[in-house]
Amino acid sequence: MSTEKQKAGNDNKKPLYISTLERIYGPPSQEAFGTAVFYEPLKATNLGQAALEKYRHFIGDLWNRYGEKVWLGAWKEVYIREQDNAGDIVNEMENITDPDARMSIPMFLDGIENPKEARAALVAAFNDPEVTELKVYTTGDGGAMSGILIAAFRKKTGNATFLIFLMD
Repeated sequence: MSTEKQKAGNDNKKPLYISTLERIYGPPSQEAFGTAVFYEPLKATNLGQAALEKYRHFIGDLWNRYGEKVWLGAWKEVYIREQDNAGDIVNEMENITDPDARMSIPMFLDGIENPKEARAALVAAFNDPEVTELKVYTTGDGGAMSGILIAAFRKKTGNATFLIFLMD
């Protein structure tokens, strides 16, 4: 077992990679703006459905205020990691061709304080061989706000990680 898997973060026995992601991108929230990390057992059998539920939770009260149609206008799956792909999250993100995602990815990868540390955290969380499913979605209101959501599932533990990025 790797050192990464043996160590746990300080709160609720979260893995170190989750604590690190939360330190860089923020804990779970309903801010509807910025970034947030969610980590929990996968309740739905479908990672895509679970990702949509996290997106809706992140948007919070604004989901109902502006309507589902607004928030789902930009929602689409733009990347699925193939089963035999060992995982290289930074390269995978940089090679997404969807034009909406392309607008958000440079800011997500490089427009953050200490991009080198952020990239290392992404690698630790999403390149692990235990990640059995990974998908990327576009988010936003179809106007000023846009972003991405990375959803990953580890079959061995049954836990999912969701990293949401939404900016104007």
